[in-house]
Amino acid sequence: MTQQLYKKTLIVGAVAIGVIAGVAIGFFAAHRMMGDMADMAAEQGGGPPLSQHASEMSGITQMDTKERPMQGMPGMSAAPSGAVAIPAVARQLIGVRSAPVTYASLRQEIRAVGTVGYDERGLTQVTVKTSGWVREVFVDSIGRPVRKGERLFTLYSPDILATQDEYLLAVRTQSQLAASPLAEVKANAGFLVDSSRERLHLWDVTDLQIARLERRGTAEPVLTVYAPASGVVLAREALPGKYVEPGTTLYEIANLSTVWISADVYESEVAAVKINQPASVTFAAYPGSTFPASVAYIYPSLNIEARTVRVRLELPNPGLKLKPGMYGNVTLQTDAVKTLVVPKEAVLETGLRQLVFLDRGEGRYEPASVKLGRRSQDDVEVLEGLTEGERIVTSANFLLDAESKLASASSMQAMMGRIGMADWQMRGAYEGKMEGMQEMGNMPGMGSMKGTVVAEIRQTGGFSLSLTTVPEKLKAGDVLLKLKLTDQAGRPVPNAQVLFVYTMPMPGMADSKVTAHHAKDGFYEGTVRFGMGGTWLVTVSVTVSGRPPIAEKFQFSVAGGGM
Repeated sequence: MTQQLYKKTLIVGAVAIGVIAGVAIGFFAAHRMMGDMADMAAEQGGGPPLSQHASEMSGITQMDTKERPMQGMPGMSAAPSGAVAIPAVARQLIGVRSAPVTYASLRQEIRAVGTVGYDERGLTQVTVKTSGWVREVFVDSIGRPVRKGERLFTLYSPDILATQDEYLLAVRTQSQLAASPLAEVKANAGFLVDSSRERLHLWDVTDLQIARLERRGTAEPVLTVYAPASGVVLAREALPGKYVEPGTTLYEIANLSTVWISADVYESEVAAVKINQPASVTFAAYPGSTFPASVAYIYPSLNIEARTVRVRLELPNPGLKLKPGMYGNVTLQTDAVKTLVVPKEAVLETGLRQLVFLDRGEGRYEPASVKLGRRSQDDVEVLEGLTEGERIVTSANFLLDAESKLASASSMQAMMGRIGMADWQMRGAYEGKMEGMQEMGNMPGMGSMKGTVVAEIRQTGGFSLSLTTVPEKLKAGDVLLKLKLTDQAGRPVPNAQVLFVYTMPMPGMADSKVTAHHAKDGFYEGTVRFGMGGTWLVTVSVTVSGRPPIAEKFQFSVAGGGM
């Protein structure tokens, strides 16, 4: 008896596992086969129930909207595009969960990698202002710390030696003429002393050295040069016996008590960065330690290649722990703002827009486009598309998205059948091809569609745009678009960003886009796919640094045919 019960338990378990695996495989297969059909989903058209095969595969059925007429078109569904209904058992299997949209305090974090550098305001160069020879060097290595007033080297200069003798002579003359009854004579003697002293000052002779010179009464053959500031020696050119000329830099000294950190912030995050904004920095050399900093300057230029803006932070450097050249992880904190937020995992990024699924209750779900703002570690701000209290799906979104695409594709087929185009069949394939479109040109009322040659020149925004195609006579399939971009003088423009956005003006046909690359001499090329014969619209978007963006529309007539 026990053995029979054990066998029955194994059979029941195997059946349960097979059912769950079948549901998951069905969803993934549907998502892959119908991915391209989602771009043709009607924005405002509903559809009939899913086929029996899809229902058996996933256990999920589309909302039956046959009997609810759509506004403005008799016999059409008024249900939102892509809306689906999921039975309770299927919801449990795929783990659908939802949460309400609420107001919460949002603090955006901006993360970047920064590099430690010198505080440029603390850089000092030691130079000489007269020619001479270096005699003795006291600071003889790079990286050595020095204090202000510390001896650096001695210099023998014939000019300084002669000026010392002139000063001593002027001092002796002034003392001899102190008893003269002529005021003018005493004034001239004082003038000579002052001018000699000023010349010594200009050659960096200190008052203490001048006082010693007066007490000694004889000129010093060599002059000692002292450090003008405290810091670390970055460069040293003072060598014993070296001949120097006025302006020769012998030392570079940097004050490292305060350091700069340069970080690159993405263009989309620059608006949230402010002067004096608090920040924190961590370094791999000091795990577990966080260094407070603040934003001192935002550079006015943009890195064109990386699309980033450089931000400079200042922070104290006690103990000189931070070394120039170190990498640090910078985190900028923005002010907390109470706003409408949703969890990050609730948002589906489709490339052209962001979607969430609204929970309408009783297993009914509906996709909705939203406009997003700032992001924190867990939440994202919602600017448009949702209101407080609405419930949204926070898990299993990709499975709902797959079912929504299936529902939208079926709705498009039903709509075309109801308006007298029942012969148009949409078939998805793994490569996104559409077959059977060649019969469309022979349908009643459609006429014969033949590819046309388009070579049109547009003058706009100070530029000339000429768009051609390869092949010249278009038919359904891959087409190479070639744009020639020149300025008013006819010179090629090689540094533009060109985007081809193409669509077919019919319900449910979403925009597709291709980024063109620069071939040569102002020619930009990109391959688009015209899925079927008919009229196609191509919008050419051109962006040139420092100039307003340009958008020009071109219309193509494409012949039907295989792809």
